[in-house]
Amino acid sequence: MQVGRPLSRRVAAIAGMQAALTLLIAVSLIYVSPWSHLVAFPALGALASLFGRYESLSRRRRIVFVCAVLMTASVLLPSLVSYAGATSVHMVLLLAVFAGLLTIAVSRWGLGGPGPVMFVFAVGAVLGPVDSWGVIVERTVATVFGGAVAWVVCALTDVLRAEQARASGAPPARRPPLRSQLIAASRIVVGAALAGLITYAAGWQHPSWAVIGATAVMQGGHLHITMNRALQRMAGTVVGSLLVWAILITDPPFWQILAFIVVFQFVTEVLIGYNYALGQVTVTPMALLMTHLASPIVVSAGVMPVERVFDTIVGAAIGIVLAVVFSSLDDRAYLAKHHRERKKADRA
Repeated sequence: MQVGRPLSRRVAAIAGMQAALTLLIAVSLIYVSPWSHLVAFPALGALASLFGRYESLSRRRRIVFVCAVLMTASVLLPSLVSYAGATSVHMVLLLAVFAGLLTIAVSRWGLGGPGPVMFVFAVGAVLGPVDSWGVIVERTVATVFGGAVAWVVCALTDVLRAEQARASGAPPARRPPLRSQLIAASRIVVGAALAGLITYAAGWQHPSWAVIGATAVMQGGHLHITMNRALQRMAGTVVGSLLVWAILITDPPFWQILAFIVVFQFVTEVLIGYNYALGQVTVTPMALLMTHLASPIVVSAGVMPVERVFDTIVGAAIGIVLAVVFSSLDDRAYLAKHHRERKKADRA
């Protein structure tokens, strides 16, 4: 429930502006082109603009470039596997493996927040069947385009946040030992696979959302962060799903949906530094509206938002259980120390 303060409100606002502007430019240009059916993919590439907000100008450009490449790979490689004839179960398991591999990549290369969950979201967006090479090429090029727009927007506007980012005192991205990275990635693979398979067996249409939920809560560095993040994610998702239901029930046109996505993207980057749950309230409708653009569905019964809530609960719950079951003695010792320090602070 605690509401904190971001390291820099100015940097958060500029990062939100960059992400929102990137989305607006990339998606709008594709929509007015002959390839309007690909609007979801430049939006995925545009998510590269979310990374490295507290880094120097040169390092930010490298991080955004690497994230654009990873986002493109997250679209291309699963599409190739699907085209090769993988079944739905195989694709869910592939998503879980990608969640682990992307966790290692983000940690090894010091990409920082928002972490691997953005790339897992991209993989989850392409789990459906692919029936031609043309589809693969179109998706990949559209994602590259979104990533290129992200790099250009950040390169042109980073001067607005560079001085404030240096003054914020943000610590550099921590790079734990390889052994710790492998352990964390293994936990995420197991948790993501369980979440995806359970929701798939239940007949839900979007098992990838459960995988994203498990990945998001298990990428916390310590047990208390994992627990808090799980509860916050569930609470924020419930509220955010109600928002998107209220929007989609009116059957809004494309430009209105895009406007909502852009606004939610900006507000998310501003709010999430205060409280993770508040960020989930706005990132949930943004993600669901992007999903709706990719594959419009009738939501008169609120099916998609409700399923998002249940998928998130399943993923977060599995993440909590596995975080405890697979916790090390160091994890538990740190939790005990954290608990003692909080009790002292409360008494003071």
